Amino acid sequence: MPATANIYDALRESHQLQRSLCRKLLRAGSGDRRREIYRQLRTELAAHAAAEERFLYAPILMDDMGLDSSRHALSEHHEIDECIEELGKADEGGRSWLARAKKLSEEVHHHLKEEEKKFFQVSGKILTDTQKTRLASRYLKDYERMKKVLENA
Repeated sequence: MPATANIYDALRESHQLQRSLCRKLLRAGSGDRRREIYRQLRTELAAHAAAEERFLYAPILMDDMGLDSSRHALSEHHEIDECIEELGKADEGGRSWLARAKKLSEEVHHHLKEEEKKFFQVSGKILTDTQKTRLASRYLKDYERMKKVLENA
């Protein structure tokens, strides 16, 4: 990723990976492949959410104009966390597993679409270009750090 990237470019890259992993998860048969894709998606979602909350949501929460949209986005992260947890507890060979995986995928896709179409526009009016660039480098650094922490957990 170029050093001049803004926070939105950095986030969209992770969003694309999340969409891809959701598709792969729904196509994977049972067994090791399904477990591996689930693990990758769980790590990606958690690392992305942690860094995004710190370096996009937190600054936007500080502005009255961004308060409602930040709260809403945070609540969607919580819903996704719950879906991941439920999927992790489900019998991966059972029918409920696929239903839970579909629900997770729908939640992720809904959140990403809403974030890209609404939240980015609201936050883009709040942040300066310099802030967008600075937040991108902070986000990327924390995102990579969190991925390592989560992969080793």
